[in-house]
Amino acid sequence: MAIKTVLGEAQQIKIATDLIVLGARLQVLQEETSLSRERLLKLYKEVKGESPSKGMLPYSTDWFISWQPNIHSSLFMGIYQFLIKNAGVDGVHALISAYRLYLDQVQGIEGGEVVLSITRAWFLVRFFKAGMMQLITCRECFGKFVTHTNELHNNYVCGICHPPARAGKTNAKARLLAGHAE
Repeated sequence: MAIKTVLGEAQQIKIATDLIVLGARLQVLQEETSLSRERLLKLYKEVKGESPSKGMLPYSTDWFISWQPNIHSSLFMGIYQFLIKNAGVDGVHALISAYRLYLDQVQGIEGGEVVLSITRAWFLVRFFKAGMMQLITCRECFGKFVTHTNELHNNYVCGICHPPARAGKTNAKARLLAGHAE
């Protein structure tokens, strides 16, 4: 364990605060900082004004493969890997920076909906580090997309080039109904 210093503790509090503001679950905070559970609970309540949500964390690689989550996960992972390779950041700092950039991209689109939570992004990074997931190039658009590592990828076509038949229909219907209500 590292020697405790005031500056070291302040850096840990800053990391925890950034993660809390982005919506991270308590278990993520515990893994990414050296602060005690009690300190994290107190900090969470101070930052959010409420207790953290309880329950199991979403742990499944399959979620990242479905149509819309795959597009968002692929965007995030591309940003994350770019930062690791080119910006000289790593670890939790890369996660926070990449997630903020992901939010900027998604929220900058009219009607853009954030699909990937910071907790799921954290899991995605862990899945990549464990060799369970990888980025593969689409043969049509040459974009890189999240896939399972052990799948066959010779002729991979992404969900943007070949969206499923019902893709986006519920959101389009909701926007249409909202337009008629005005």
